[in-house]
Amino acid sequence: MALTGSLGTFHHPGVSRIDYKPLEMDRVLTALLARLWHHGMPSKISRTATLDVDVFVKLFLDHPDVFDGFDRETTTRWAVTHLMDMVNRGRADEAVAAPRPLHGFTYRFRNSRKSRPYGADEQLYEMLGADDGALKGLREFFFSDVDRVTGTITPGPDTDVETQALLHLVELAGRKVRDQADTSKPRTPSPPLCAEPAQLLCQDVMRLLYHQDRMPRTVLVDYLKTLFAFHLALYHLRMMKLLPAAVEAGTVPASCRRGHTSKAAADRCPYQVRLFLDADGAPGTPAAALAEHSADIWYRRIPRFVQATYQVKKLDDFAESLAKAGTLSRPAGRNYFTPEELLRLLDKKRRRDRDAFFLQRVTRVRDEEEDLPPELKQITQLGLDPFDEYTEMLMHYRGRYYRGQFVKCLDSMLLKHRPGALLAQPRGGGADAARRFVLDGRLLEVLLQVSLLREAADGSGDLATAPMRVDEFLTLLRSRYGLYIDRLPDGDGFAGAHLDDQAALRANSAAFLNRLREIGYYQDMSDAYLTQTITPRYAIGTATRTGVSTR
Repeated sequence: MALTGSLGTFHHPGVSRIDYKPLEMDRVLTALLARLWHHGMPSKISRTATLDVDVFVKLFLDHPDVFDGFDRETTTRWAVTHLMDMVNRGRADEAVAAPRPLHGFTYRFRNSRKSRPYGADEQLYEMLGADDGALKGLREFFFSDVDRVTGTITPGPDTDVETQALLHLVELAGRKVRDQADTSKPRTPSPPLCAEPAQLLCQDVMRLLYHQDRMPRTVLVDYLKTLFAFHLALYHLRMMKLLPAAVEAGTVPASCRRGHTSKAAADRCPYQVRLFLDADGAPGTPAAALAEHSADIWYRRIPRFVQATYQVKKLDDFAESLAKAGTLSRPAGRNYFTPEELLRLLDKKRRRDRDAFFLQRVTRVRDEEEDLPPELKQITQLGLDPFDEYTEMLMHYRGRYYRGQFVKCLDSMLLKHRPGALLAQPRGGGADAARRFVLDGRLLEVLLQVSLLREAADGSGDLATAPMRVDEFLTLLRSRYGLYIDRLPDGDGFAGAHLDDQAALRANSAAFLNRLREIGYYQDMSDAYLTQTITPRYAIGTATRTGVSTR
């Protein structure tokens, strides 16, 4: 079968740098810290042995001058439960992936085979590169007590216990670790197909970091992990709409390349994500049924997204062959092609070369199959051009596998069954059990922290917190993130609310208010809808007024 090795490869970094496997955000953030320190490059760590819990405990116990009063049993339990990210936690084969990413240098103590980010760290870094302020803010937060020149660490007076312990680990064991940038893996900063997702991520990160002096470090790190997962999920959901349409059209809209900077309705991204969320979180309700329908619509887009990704990747193979033959010039200053450049190869001018290239591959598959399966025979009888026929063959052989891998990865980015979840699925119901979009309390807290910051009244350009009406916040969730709670999306599987839907939406709005009340951001002041107000938990300065856009 002729789809082994490079012929069957699927991923293209211009679409996503993630190797679609389940992600753990602790491990993604740990790897991102290395890229923050090495300005976009991964780290190359030289260490003598794998680190387990006993190694860290011994380091604590061997330095009573720093860790006074630590006994072995208590220290072991504290390290496992508070300091370490564990693989297979609670099982006989549990192992240390890395210390929790509370400080920038914790990546130096990760066991790389147990702490794999599967490319999500690179994807995040390239998205954060849309605004140097976001990268700078993250570096200053995670490496705030490190001298960039000498590497000397000076803990601040308000450093929490867990971070203090990790800082001392770096000081005590850092001399035995060689850390350098891994230059064998060069960056490929392709321009995104749509610039808006990266812009939104950078804005939210900078706003969340604005709270760093007013909330515990451990809380802020957890918020950052939730925010990163949220934006990774929104990015890939958008690609599920955009990429197939771009392949079909042979181009990407110019407004997507700009990032939809205008507030005009005409400049709205046609591929914006729109999700209906179950605010109550209980299965079996009418609102839950609507959220299941919303999730079903999006997950049904995955096979076409997989095929479109295959098409971009195979166009990349075609471009490389043209470049080697001297009939296609490589882009100035780089040795790779962006998806937008590859889509131009679908032009009629390249049809003869394209047909000849892919006909060779189609013929190879046919020749190596002694007896073509019925599905392949059907594909060969459709009269497709060689490019489409080859990608259909790829989908026959590998489409189901990559669909399953992407589903697991998307589930993990949506934090299914975890704090901050945007997705729920009945346990024990199998892989095809009905998923539904939900709004977990931690994700709601993160979005509130970001949204309640507006420009200060003094005109200084600083940000300040201010109350916001509930209806304004719901409008912001829809317009900024595509999250629908009190109404149905316009499109993406919905075509207006029926009478029964109106009752479900009212119940969902009431559940949303209860969720706000549970996390301490809302108190009943009046039954009047326009006086229902969300109040900030962490007060920062004074703001001009409610209702100012965060865009």
